Amino acid sequence: MPEALRVLLETFPREDWEAHPHFSGLVAFWLDRHLMFRNLLGSLQSDAEAAIDRKIDPQSHKKRVSQYGGMLVSQLHGHHQIEDHHYFPVLSKMEPKLLKGFDILDADHHAMDGLLNRFTSSANAVLQGKGKPGPFHKELLSFGALLHRHLEDEEDLIVPVILKHGPYALE
Repeated sequence: MPEALRVLLETFPREDWEAHPHFSGLVAFWLDRHLMFRNLLGSLQSDAEAAIDRKIDPQSHKKRVSQYGGMLVSQLHGHHQIEDHHYFPVLSKMEPKLLKGFDILDADHHAMDGLLNRFTSSANAVLQGKGKPGPFHKELLSFGALLHRHLEDEEDLIVPVILKHGPYALE
């Protein structure tokens, strides 16, 4: 995220978020969702590494890929729909000077759709016994790089807006 779009982050630095009166409720819930995405991705990466090193049996790996991968994809799609159709339009009207930042986040969502499709294809190959854990791990790293950057950018842009205006402004 360009530095000019982090203007509210100076007023509302990360280390002060939890102490802010507007943190509990929506912001805490939203950040917990982001933490869940990071944890699911981390579990998938660790499991793929264990599968590469043959420290997990293929059936256990497939079960975990199905469970965690399915949850990651479905939850991310739902999360992005809420952001794209509700949060981003409302929040960008509250802070029009940050519109370019919301455009960047929206572009990330579109880029992530392609990576999610590749991730799903790679995961399905593992599940069907047609793919190896190595290429799947490589796909996870590629997807993870964008996801981690996107989540940080999103948090740095959106949380300060909600802290400034309050969560009720989104209703």
